[in-house]
Amino acid sequence: MNGGVSSKMKLVYDGKTKAVYELENGNYLLKLKDDVTGENGRIDPGANTVMGKLEGMGNASLRMTEYYFTLLNKQGLNTHFISADLANNTMTVVPAQQYGKGIEIICRFVAYGSFVRRYGLYAENGQPLNSLVEITLKDDSRGDPLITDEALAQLNIITMEQYQDIKTLVRNVANLIKTDLAAKGLELYDIKFEVGKDPKGNVMIIDDISGGIMRVFKDGKQVGPLELADMVIKGA
Repeated sequence: MNGGVSSKMKLVYDGKTKAVYELENGNYLLKLKDDVTGENGRIDPGANTVMGKLEGMGNASLRMTEYYFTLLNKQGLNTHFISADLANNTMTVVPAQQYGKGIEIICRFVAYGSFVRRYGLYAENGQPLNSLVEITLKDDSRGDPLITDEALAQLNIITMEQYQDIKTLVRNVANLIKTDLAAKGLELYDIKFEVGKDPKGNVMIIDDISGGIMRVFKDGKQVGPLELADMVIKGA
């Protein structure tokens, strides 16, 4: 079990939904918050602004994160996860090096939201997509812009080989989560991951895997993050 946050820990990052502390042994402690991102009163995992607090969100996110990272680690899929402390809403992870100043990868199974707003000339809301992968730069001031593989390579953010490794890992992880949710009567529309490099330079899934980074529907209605956590854990 991890401990809570202590005054001896060095705060290295205080983000919208979590704080990151450096541990003496070189690993990191992530403290998950109750803050949620969104716009116009609706929770949106892709939004760049904190909409407010949702009591219990940090713990719900951690419960889902522990469940899915444990599942991924058992399948041999590379993650930064070591352990979780549900009593303190913290998890211990191995150090990760960012690609550039941070990238995010979205895997889409259904056309929805920003995808339809961008490609509405060709895409319809609810249209099936085949594990479509998009990469964005973590850059709040520029709205986390989409970027192509060639631009990533020419800007020395990732190589073309790393790009393929990232896509393969993300698709494998997203499809595993999609299958797990389907077994619980839930449909995954899209999911957003953060990735980094482990100490050996291999790509791994980092950050959290919770209702805050995915859109999940049941019987045509979107499931909220707290309800989703209960459905995932109780259905495990």
